[in-house]
This record gives sequence, structure tokens and C-alpha cells, in this order.
Amino acid sequence: MSLELERERLSAFFQFGQSVDCVVFGFDGVSLQILVIERGAEPFYGAEALPGDLVRIDEDIDKAATRILHDLTGLDNVFLDQLKTFGRVDRHPMGRVVTTAFYSLINQTKYNPRPASWAVKARWKSLAELHEMAFDHRELLETALDALQSQVRQQPIGFELLPEEFTLTQIQNLYEAVLNTQFDKANFRKKILSMGVLKPLDKTEKAVRHRPARLYQFDTQRYHSLSKQGFLFEL
Repeated sequence: MSLELERERLSAFFQFGQSVDCVVFGFDGVSLQILVIERGAEPFYGAEALPGDLVRIDEDIDKAATRILHDLTGLDNVFLDQLKTFGRVDRHPMGRVVTTAFYSLINQTKYNPRPASWAVKARWKSLAELHEMAFDHRELLETALDALQSQVRQQPIGFELLPEEFTLTQIQNLYEAVLNTQFDKANFRKKILSMGVLKPLDKTEKAVRHRPARLYQFDTQRYHSLSKQGFLFEL
């Protein structure tokens, strides 16, 4: 088959778009938070959505995710994990668009989202505050949440959402928020301390009305050393 005939045969396959959407999780000390934008462009003008847009023709998909998150929310230096590709035929009302979802877990106190480009607003919202979302973004969010919940049970990534020094109560609140469950206080503390990855500090909370609790740090070096010996972080 000639090159021209092959181009003609394949032309229809090059007539739809590729986008990326970013699911960014944070924690405000009480509840799991999601970074959302308010769309200032059609379709779904005025609707809440995940930060996302079309990939440029000359752009790698990973670089597109970083660019789009920055363009719409101002966030930089966010590590994004590729999650899944969503390709339902009717997911975009203006034509065929396949999207690749990325997700990230960050300490939201270190990032201040600000809307830019065609995003009218960029803000953190809890899962309970989210209702209808543009496109199939609710499905993307639920898929990312499932992946996050699986990952935090097997890796100590949750500590990235806490301040450098934290209490055992803060750890428990974090994992209960992410996993949407309740742990027995005594059992949770016994298990998390038995892992040997927390470093107790000679410090306590300040400016609290209750009895000040002891502060801890996550011992990264100790965790990596234990991992090489076959240690598994499991909650």
C-alpha cells in the first residue's frame, strides 16, 4: 500500500483530541481536600472541574500535565503520577477527546492556588462539598481516590500531608479522613508506633487548651533502611 493510501486510511484516527486532567489531593487537618477550578470557558461554563485541558500537538503528555496544572492554578513543582486513560466516546460534548488522568498528594499549606488562563476560580474543597462536576470528572476523582486509599495503606505517603512535626492524633485524623473510616485510638497508636518509623521528639504542642501532646517526626532514613530488610508499611 502506498504512503498516500495509508495516510488516507488512517486520517480518521487523527481527528480527535487528547487531554489531561489533574486530581490533586490535600489535607487541611480535618478533611481530605481536592483542588478544583471553576470553568470560565465552554463547554460547562461556570461548572466545577478538575484542572485539565487539551495537550498541544508538539507536547509530551507528562509535560502537558505539569503545564496545564500551572496554567490554571499557579501550582509548580508538583509530582504527578499517571493514573488511567478515560476514553468513553461521548465524554466531551464537542467531539471525541481521550483524557489521561494524573494524581498527586501534597501538603496544601505549602501551595496557594490562584486561578489563571480561563479558570475563574481555583480552590480547595472537601469531598462533601463537591457535587456535580464537568465532563466525567467525578468518575476521574473517584478512580483517583480509590488509588490513593490503596496506596496510603501500603506506603507512608500520608506523612507528606502533615507538618514536619506532628502528634499521633494528627496522624490518626489524616488516615481516617483519607480512608473515610474510624480507627480505635489505642489500636491505631500501638500499630503506628510498632512500625518503628516515627521519631519521638522532646517537644510538645504549644498554645493548646488541652494537655499538650508529644510531637513526632517521620524517620525517612529509618523507613528506607527497614524497607531494604523487607519491611512493609501496612495499615
